[in-house]
Parts: sequence; structure tokens; C-alpha cells
Amino acid sequence: MLHSNTVILLELIRGGLWGTEVSLSNCEDIDYSSVMQLAEEQSVVGLVTAGLERVEDVKIPQQWSLQFIGSTLQLEQRNKSMNAFVALLISKMRAAGIYTLLVKGQAIAQCYEKPLWRACGDVDLFLSEENYAKAKELLVPLATSVEKEYEREKHFGMSIDGWVVELHGRLYCGLSSRIERELDDIYVDTFNGGNVRSWNNNGVQVFQLGIENDVFYVFTHILQHFYKEGVGLRQICDWCRLLWTYRQEIDSVKLESRLRRAGLMTAWKAFGAFAVEYLGMESAAVPFYSDAVKWKKKAARIKDFVMMSGNFGHNRNQSYFQKYPYLVRKCISFGRRVGDLARHARVFPIDSLRFFPRILINGLNSAVRGE
Repeated sequence: MLHSNTVILLELIRGGLWGTEVSLSNCEDIDYSSVMQLAEEQSVVGLVTAGLERVEDVKIPQQWSLQFIGSTLQLEQRNKSMNAFVALLISKMRAAGIYTLLVKGQAIAQCYEKPLWRACGDVDLFLSEENYAKAKELLVPLATSVEKEYEREKHFGMSIDGWVVELHGRLYCGLSSRIERELDDIYVDTFNGGNVRSWNNNGVQVFQLGIENDVFYVFTHILQHFYKEGVGLRQICDWCRLLWTYRQEIDSVKLESRLRRAGLMTAWKAFGAFAVEYLGMESAAVPFYSDAVKWKKKAARIKDFVMMSGNFGHNRNQSYFQKYPYLVRKCISFGRRVGDLARHARVFPIDSLRFFPRILINGLNSAVRGE
């Protein structure tokens, strides 16, 4: 049974995602404060605001209408600023002979009907091995702060002009070797095979992953957070809009082969059922969708975890990071991770067992390295 505020949130998200009419006449005593809180926890305030514009059967209280609109206008301005920063950054890198792709974030935002209303985050750049090294050399002097580099993952973060910029010299998931092999194959397909698409950002050509590769990568990123800290509705909405925007172009044979080699078809069908059941996605736009009862049951359990954890684990108590020393924090994180795996085993029993060794080893390695 869905809580009433969750029902309202999902109804509004569906309206914002697909531009469909929203009916709230059957919802009594709507707690707009709670709906706003849920929207913030899931990073979908812009989608909810777009959904409120589609409500025709009840009058939205002016104070809440203005609050949602105000938050969304701030989001719009931040997105405009980020797009301008991305254009400037990529132009600067290109002038230095450094070629990069934009992944996730603003790249996926272009799949929405209102790209500026999507909650923006970091600037994620995917580079070849050579350009990864050159980008570090160019950008570190411009950064106000830099993070510790993760050499195995080839991941390096920094802050430039108030924006978090993350360099990725490889695509990494950390769940299984089968998934890593497919992500490494995407690296080859991208930089050796030239499989890219592009977005015109204020006159600057911004390269992105080829569509099947992008769909696969975005899905593995959802799973990474689902298993490791918590995944929110925004990430799943991104995946939905990506599938919808390119529904006529996706090579389902190529995508299916990659999913099966990675061992992710079960997870795909379960999240596909979630997208249809709770986010209003058209089933025809979800490759390999099945309406079998077992997938709907898995979708319901995914929904429970998503609403519990929030975007990137937003809902979870993180106060222990300030209270306790490093080893105690690691023990608490490990206990939480084991608890999540036990919960996920009810949804994906085989995958949870398959992913657990890699998650455990990675956690121990990061503890040894003091990360």
C-alpha cells in the first residue's frame, strides 16, 4: 500500500515526465509540505512543478504554487549557469587539444521536455587515457580544490568556479567483472570506434556516448547506487527519458546482447516494470518489458527502497560521519551495506550474491587505502 503523499508525488512526477493530465480530486487533505519534502529528497522538484501545471481538477493553494515555482526558477537559473560553464570548459579543453564526452547530468537533461527543470549535479567528463592525463594537467591549476584520485577507477574530482568537475578515464561500476568488461568495451567502441552523438550547447558541440552505450551506462549507474548507497527517482527518471527520447533509434539486438553478457537482464526487467507501474512509462518504449506478476512484485520492492533511501541515500542518517573515528564509520557503513544486500536479495537473490564479493572487496580495499 502506497502512502498518500507518495501517491501524490508519483502522480505529479508522471504528469511532469510525460506532459499528461494530473488528477488529484481523489486525494483528500493534500499535505503540500510533505510532497515538497519528498520531491527534494528525490531531487525531482522541477518534475513535480511541471506536474502541478497539469492539474486541472483541484486548485493548488497559491502559497505552495509559488513555492514550487520559486524553487524551480532557481533550478532553471542554475542549469543555465551550468550549461554556460560546460560550454566554456569544453571550449577551453578543445583549444588545448583535449577531446572529451559529457556523460550523465546535463547530457541526459536534454532528453526532458523542460531540460532546465531537471535537478543538476556535477559535470562528468569521459576521456581517453591520453586526454585524461592532459585534462588533469590543464584543469588542476584552475581548481579551487581537488579530491584524491581513484587510480583504479581513473576518477579525479575537483571544483572549478563553484562547480564540481569529475574526470573519468574509464567507466566503472564496481559490482561484477562481467559488467566491467562491457563498460571497458564501451570505452573501445567510443574512442576507437567513434560511436558518439552530440548536443549543441550554446554553439558548442558537446559529444555524448552512442545511444545504446549511454542507455547501458546510465542503467549500470542506477544499479551501482541501488546496491551501494541508495538510488533516487531522479536517476530512474533520467533512464526513462533517455529510453523514451530514443525509442525509435535504439538497436534492441545490440542492447540485449550487452545486457545478457553483463548478466543484467533480470535487473533490467524489474526496473522496466517499475518505470511502467510507478512512473507511467509506456511499456512499448521499454525494451524487453514483461507484464508478468513477478516483475511487478520486484518493482514494488524497488519502490520501497527508492522511497526509503532518497537520491544518493539522501534520507539516511549520515551524522555518524562527524561523530565517530574512521574505523567506526567504516564498520557502520559496512553494516548498512550488508543490510541493503539482504533487502536487495528479496528482489534480486542471484545478483545480490553475485555482487556481494566485489562490493565487500572494494570496501575493504578502500578502508586499507584510507578512503
